[in-house]
Amino acid sequence: MAQEFGTVIIGAGIGGGTAVETLRDRGYAGSIALIGADPAAPYYRPDLSKKVMLEESDPAESALRGEDWYPAHDVTTFFGSAVTELDAKNQTLALDSGESLTYGQVILATGSTPRTLDVPGAKLGNIHTLRDAGDAVAIRSQFSKGNKVVIIGGGWVGLEVAAAAQNAGCEITVVLRSTPPLRSALGAEIGRYFEELHRSNGIEFVTEAETTGFSGSKAVESVQTSAGVLPADLVVVGIGADPTIELATSAGLDIDNGVLVDEHMRSSDPNIFAIGDIAAAQNTLLKQRLRVEHWDNAVRQAEVAASTITGGDKEYDWQPYFYTDQFDLGMEYVGHGTSDDDVVIRGDKSSGEFIVFWTRGGAVTAAMNVNIWDVGDELRALIGKSVSAARLQDESIELTEL
Repeated sequence: MAQEFGTVIIGAGIGGGTAVETLRDRGYAGSIALIGADPAAPYYRPDLSKKVMLEESDPAESALRGEDWYPAHDVTTFFGSAVTELDAKNQTLALDSGESLTYGQVILATGSTPRTLDVPGAKLGNIHTLRDAGDAVAIRSQFSKGNKVVIIGGGWVGLEVAAAAQNAGCEITVVLRSTPPLRSALGAEIGRYFEELHRSNGIEFVTEAETTGFSGSKAVESVQTSAGVLPADLVVVGIGADPTIELATSAGLDIDNGVLVDEHMRSSDPNIFAIGDIAAAQNTLLKQRLRVEHWDNAVRQAEVAASTITGGDKEYDWQPYFYTDQFDLGMEYVGHGTSDDDVVIRGDKSSGEFIVFWTRGGAVTAAMNVNIWDVGDELRALIGKSVSAARLQDESIELTEL
């Protein structure tokens, strides 16, 4: 007989965990089930490429709550379980264990799935993607002085892993299909800055190269690229991720680069919500639909979905935000710029402390503070405002006066 729940959250990442907490904080008295394929309780995934790899911390230290929090708050957990079917018509779902659940509402927080390479040798040992704590621990276990690490891809995950591996004394090569890294996110000029940061710390780049295969007996020993063969003791594939929307698709929800949801996180089925990486959500501040793959977005959208379920009026009305730490660089980014926007630099890049503005038609679309702290609120307030490049660059003008 199916277990009955008021709200079922599918996906026990930071978004799913926050949804559970927010429902209870808002006085939701209905029964809650939290389902996650990861055997661990929800944890803070950004720590995987930061604290776990750099400081060798235990992933359990990054948990949102201890496992005993969930039963203490009347939350039934199904960790290490996958949903095999979501029947929107009958409001039921099936688990891989054979169990069935019914629901009043569902929050889909299934996240994204790292892309892999379909090339010869891709199943060899010591070839990893980074998505969960098990991946992070497996990758870190191969960090040792002199080990040859090849990173495929130059996105945020790839560069953060490269920095962590270099800190452990590894020899790192990053393979890029195009150059510079992060170009699609930050544009060419700032992408080159990150590339030079890594080069100055001893990391090699092989650019304009395709990865064509891997060789080895049981574990990888070399990487074949269109630019030559690279020796490798460890390979990390960081070529992006795709929203995990199979359940949403099979349930008949409207899909377009993710699950289409309104500003309250409600999908085309009024009983199903979607948050985080999979949500193509209507942003009322920017007046456009966005799908953002960053933890801050997942947390805040979880709060919106919980608000909607409990009769609140929160909506998706904020600027995207993320951060990274690489070597001696720490930065925060706010807004929604594109690689085609104009770039304005405030300060001297060579000093390692500066602010970047992206502008379009004279209006600020995004801003990034590099090793300059406690300016987040000021930068956020500038997004959408028309400010001349000369004023943005002029350090004699306080940010609050721009």
